[in-house]
Amino acid sequence: MIHIALLDDQALVLKGLSALLRSVPGIDVALESTNAEQLLHALERRAVDVIVSDIRMPGINGFELITSLRERGDTTPVILLTTFDDKELMLAAVDAGAQGFLLKDAAPEDLAEAIAKVAAGDTLLQPVSLGAVRAQRPSVRNESLRNVSLSDREVSILRLVAGGYSNKEIGRSLHLSEGTVKNYITEILAKLDCRDRTHAVLKAITHRLL
Repeated sequence: MIHIALLDDQALVLKGLSALLRSVPGIDVALESTNAEQLLHALERRAVDVIVSDIRMPGINGFELITSLRERGDTTPVILLTTFDDKELMLAAVDAGAQGFLLKDAAPEDLAEAIAKVAAGDTLLQPVSLGAVRAQRPSVRNESLRNVSLSDREVSILRLVAGGYSNKEIGRSLHLSEGTVKNYITEILAKLDCRDRTHAVLKAITHRLL
C-alpha cells in the first residue's frame, strides 16, 4: 500500500484528485489539505510515502513546500502538478528537488503510475523534448566535467531516463537486465556527480553530453 498526501488550494480539484486516487488499488490517501502550512504540520505527525502537490498556490507554493521539507530533513518524494505546459516550470521543479512533474490533465492511470514509480525510488518527468530543454539550459563546460564522457550505452540509458522510463522499461527496451541498467545508472551518477537521475539528465544536457 502506498500512502500519499494531497495538496491543492482549490477544494474541488483536491476532492476530485482524492476521489480518483482512492479508487486505485494499492493507494491510500492518508492526508489531504488546501493549505501547505497545515500539510507541513500534519506531516510531522503522519508520515507518507509520496506527496502530490499543486505548484501555484497562495502562501507556500509547491517549490517552497519542497524546500521546507528538505530543510527539516524530510526526504519524502514530491510530485508536482500544474495546469501549465511550461518547460521552465518543469526545470524549476527539478531544481527545487521534485521527484515528479505532471500536468493536471494527465490520464488517471498516468498519475497512479507516476505515484508508484516515485514511491519505488524512480524520478518521473512527463516526456519532454531534449531539444526544448537544452534550449533553456545554456551550454556550460566547467572544469569538473571537462574530461567526463558518456559511452553510447550510457547516453541511450540517460535519454530513456529523460523520458521517464523505469529501470525495468529501459532494460526491456535495450535488452538488458534490470540489475545491469541499475549498475549503469549508478556509474552515470558517479561520473556526473549527481544525487539522482533527473539532475543527471539536466546536467548532461547543460554540458552537452546528451
